[in-house]
Amino acid sequence: MSEGRFQFENRDDAGRRLAAELLKRSFDAPVIFALPRGGVPVAAEIAEALGAPLDLILVRKIGAPRNREVALAAIVEGDPPERVVNEEVMRRSGGDQAYLDRETALEAAEMQRRRERYLGNRRRVDARGKTAIVVDDGLATGATMKAALIALRRWGAAQIVVAVPVAPASEIPALQELADEVICLVADPHFRGVGGAYADFHQLTDEETIGYLRRAWTMAESAEAGPTLTRTVGIPPLGLQGDLVVPPEPRGVILFAHGSGSSRLSPRNRKVSKRLNDLGFATLLLDLLTEQEAADRRNVFNIPLLAERLLEADLWIAGEPELAELPLGLFGASTGAGAALLAAAELGSRISAVVSRGGRPDLAGPRLSEVTAATLLIVGGDDRQVLDLNRRALAELRCEKLLRIVPGAGHLFQGQGELETVTEMAGAWFQHYATREETTLASPVVREKAPATPEEIVRAAAEPLPDLNDSDFGAAFDRYGTARVVLLGEASHGTSEFYRARAAITRRLIEKHGFNIVAVEADWPDAAVLDRRARGLAEGRRNVSAFSRFPTWMWRNRDVDDFIAWLRDHNSALPMDQRVRFQGLDIYSMFNSIAEVLAYLDAHDPTAAMAARSLYGCLAPWANEPAAYGRTALTRGHALCEEAVTRVLVDLLTRELSQARRDGDRFFDAVQNARVVAGAERYYRVMYFGSAESWNLRDTHMFETLKQVMDYVGPSARAVVWAHNSHIGDARVTDMGVNRGELNIGQLCREEWGNDAALIGFGTHAGTVACASDWDGPMEIKAVRPSRADSHEALFHAAGGERFLLDLRPGVDDALRVTLSEPRLERYIGVIYRPETERWSHYSHAIISDQYDGYVWVDHTQAVVPLPIRRMPGEEDTYPFGL
Repeated sequence: MSEGRFQFENRDDAGRRLAAELLKRSFDAPVIFALPRGGVPVAAEIAEALGAPLDLILVRKIGAPRNREVALAAIVEGDPPERVVNEEVMRRSGGDQAYLDRETALEAAEMQRRRERYLGNRRRVDARGKTAIVVDDGLATGATMKAALIALRRWGAAQIVVAVPVAPASEIPALQELADEVICLVADPHFRGVGGAYADFHQLTDEETIGYLRRAWTMAESAEAGPTLTRTVGIPPLGLQGDLVVPPEPRGVILFAHGSGSSRLSPRNRKVSKRLNDLGFATLLLDLLTEQEAADRRNVFNIPLLAERLLEADLWIAGEPELAELPLGLFGASTGAGAALLAAAELGSRISAVVSRGGRPDLAGPRLSEVTAATLLIVGGDDRQVLDLNRRALAELRCEKLLRIVPGAGHLFQGQGELETVTEMAGAWFQHYATREETTLASPVVREKAPATPEEIVRAAAEPLPDLNDSDFGAAFDRYGTARVVLLGEASHGTSEFYRARAAITRRLIEKHGFNIVAVEADWPDAAVLDRRARGLAEGRRNVSAFSRFPTWMWRNRDVDDFIAWLRDHNSALPMDQRVRFQGLDIYSMFNSIAEVLAYLDAHDPTAAMAARSLYGCLAPWANEPAAYGRTALTRGHALCEEAVTRVLVDLLTRELSQARRDGDRFFDAVQNARVVAGAERYYRVMYFGSAESWNLRDTHMFETLKQVMDYVGPSARAVVWAHNSHIGDARVTDMGVNRGELNIGQLCREEWGNDAALIGFGTHAGTVACASDWDGPMEIKAVRPSRADSHEALFHAAGGERFLLDLRPGVDDALRVTLSEPRLERYIGVIYRPETERWSHYSHAIISDQYDGYVWVDHTQAVVPLPIRRMPGEEDTYPFGL
């Protein structure tokens, strides 16, 4: 408490003191309702102290017709809104029922707008049978509070408590008539206004209000969600050490850039990091220099080098399942602030927010004007030289920006409470700008719910499937045999039953329905090795074994090997032009594809091969680390090799009419590999801008490759696609499409072929899976955790049955489609599986009834059995250039 006439330092102080008083009492199931905006900071402290949920109660005054300052009525949000009318004012003002109804509708709309602004899609807290504690920062006339109390009583609150820091003593008796208890710290008989009790009573902004709400929600959710996870990580390519902290269900990730003379162990940064963790943010504190580099003092001012290390960390974050989809913020101190802003300029919209603490933003130079992320500059009032530099930098920034000065603070913010002030400022900024408001998925079709339980409806609709080795298994999918493209998913990249089921379905579609293409989520040149084997073609010379790079088990496993053996046997009885193809759709094989293009040209046009080798030589410096090419292109501000790789592709395509007739498949293979190189060059450039851009480029490439293969085969082309559920289920009814702006091959196929594309998902409850803990890590066999209670998988498990098919096509089973139109979590396990962070690493909301046309359930599954890798003689690190 301040010395002198002020009773409270600020609203936070008032909230803490009220919370201490409330803790002396024992309330049954308390819920906190704040009157916004001023009541929110006070209520947030109370909610945190009591461990109670926090909500708003919105009240609007209706003024008299000819004197709007006189309250004729008050309405409280609700469905319908509660209205309290002052009949005396109504009579004297001449207001009639039509006026009252018209004004009620206008104010109700405004309340709804405010609720959406402050709370988004968050559901209202239910007060029925609970103790409702109504909080404001103070009372004057008490009219708004009285309306709220009347509404809460109507809503069924068992007990109502008013909690305010200050109020006129004369108003307390009236409140006691409406509430069960009134707690007022200062009942002032000489009341002259609420603001007179506060040293700081500034008008709260919407941004501050939202920040307090999110803080309170985060604290409550963290207490329920589970432990915070901490691990030391190595950021490639140098293995720079970083300390990663991931709270339960993180809302964003903040990457720290320390300043000169500091490291990831900086106590000041770690204190800020801890507060951000409490607010629900994951944090990564990273050493930006190796020990040898740090020994050279000049490197701490090498802003481009420090920014490059932040780009490397960004790329690593994009590959981590629990972090990849989160908004990314940067926190920079001293010279690290310059590096953070330079990285923000290069990464554009990938960065959501930047905070500089005592930083040197001026070191980002002319790139400051390119920063698009909301930027907060925090400087000590006594750090005059740095303050001047920050003011100049602020003028250069063209983004949303703010300079906050901590009075009396020096460069290191070492005075009492100064670092805490910095921490609160940074937390509020990141809460507002580095979080993503997610749209709640809603079924596009609203129907009356069926009377049976979801489990009963699924159980009735489930069609039991025989053993995977039974010939009748594939026959259950004849209903999809009229489609032109059938896409078969998987819930993980390492589950044997998914591969075996897809193989059985594909065999049936080939044998009984004339499908002649199997297109898989694999690299084109590696799949081409299996294609040549399956079609009985001569195998080409390769310097690298097929599927020899991470994750090797995905296609180099016993189940795929068995399918290729069957396909080879099936094809052997067919003419060459009718044999079924096995083609890869993916984009990652830049250098293997270069080798295939050069091998073709070496054999058919040595002069063109020399030209292509020279053009592709642009990429040679990055043969061992393709991602570094994208980083270099980003730093230099242009696509270094785009023109070169495009020219090779264009040169090949100009040969198409004459050469395709002569060389057939070999020429088509070379063109497709050239397309892969061109696509991969773009992919490695956009991957730094976040997962949505690189994901969309990759899935668009896979879709276009599928179309190119089908066009090459001709009018008779019919394809079966094998890819993960995240690729083949329609993205438009999932979080990935609605909230992350991602598309996928399933969506694109539906848009291209409509009902001639059939999308079939797969799922499991528990078992084992082949996976890795980190990218490029060794394969492990891990137990798959039993599915979450709020997931689609838990519903299917509860329905019972070891294996079954759900037919989700419109018109087949409307009750089933209605049941599965409710958004639930769906599990996606990729090549990396982290059970300890499974909720936010591997689950995402989806509406399964519209995501798929069919769904295959296998309750308990086993990991695939990998096949050994045989290193090819002469395999070199500089392949394919041999430089």
